[in-house]
Amino acid sequence: MFARKAQPTLARCAQCVRSRQFSSTSLRAAAEVKKLGVLGAGQMGLGIALVAAQRAKVPVRLIDTQQASLDKGLKFRDRLLEKDVSKERISKDDAEAVRQRFTPSTNLDDLSDVDFVIEAVPEIPDLKAKIFSQLAKICPSHAILATNTSSISITKIAAATTADPTDLSAPSRVISTHFMNPVPIQKGVEIITGLQTSEATIETAIAFCKAMGKIPSRSADSPGFLANRILMPYINEAIICLETGIGEKEDIDNIMKNGTNVPMGPLQLADFIGIDTCLAIMRVLYGETGDSKYRPAVLLQKMVDAGWLGKKSGKGFYDY
Repeated sequence: MFARKAQPTLARCAQCVRSRQFSSTSLRAAAEVKKLGVLGAGQMGLGIALVAAQRAKVPVRLIDTQQASLDKGLKFRDRLLEKDVSKERISKDDAEAVRQRFTPSTNLDDLSDVDFVIEAVPEIPDLKAKIFSQLAKICPSHAILATNTSSISITKIAAATTADPTDLSAPSRVISTHFMNPVPIQKGVEIITGLQTSEATIETAIAFCKAMGKIPSRSADSPGFLANRILMPYINEAIICLETGIGEKEDIDNIMKNGTNVPMGPLQLADFIGIDTCLAIMRVLYGETGDSKYRPAVLLQKMVDAGWLGKKSGKGFYDY
């Protein structure tokens, strides 16, 4: 009997498609990023902008539709820089140089001259699709269009950049650079490619993330990718343990910290990530796989309904 030929994996299939469609671009060197745009001035967006300005030393256009969000983000940036100065990690001149690299704006059109843009808005598929449709029109034709999504299909986001699925001029420049939270501390970044993503886009994204001092890991465009496909069910199961009375929150977190040597228990980690973000990711995992092991915990939904979103709202599994 003959051994059954192994079926190609999703990642290998996507690579085969890209190699056929983009053979000419795959030979190009990674493009230089001289100006970065970051869309969203929340915790993730601000962290990405800060690290890019500080480590990669590129000018950053920080965009948010709300001036109050920009003001809050810039104050957070200043606190982080002041902390670095006080601990003698950087000089006052270094901190001022980082500040000068920021240009805040509430106007999306101000991304018209960037080489690379990273979207960091809430995990709402329709919102991201609308944004990428706009970015494809506003940004230069060479600009990389990156998303910080933690769970939404890159192929779907890329498809939103064009009305003609045979026109790959914009979709080929879409990629995910999923940074880990908090960005100034965590070194990891997931690089997720859609079916349309070109090799030149991948090379540029990896090179720029390395310039930011990050360590890239590649993932196929599958629900949850690598990090959240592993992490979120772990957090969700901890929440189920709490809601079913298997253990108290302190006991759940303590056994994981003291028994597995993780720096933070799953419930405290959920608070830092954002309870609403955890719910959104679990919904994507459950909806796209149909697997009951990804069904969100009932308590997770109730906490979002109550507005208990974790550290950012002042209350989650713990009070802040």
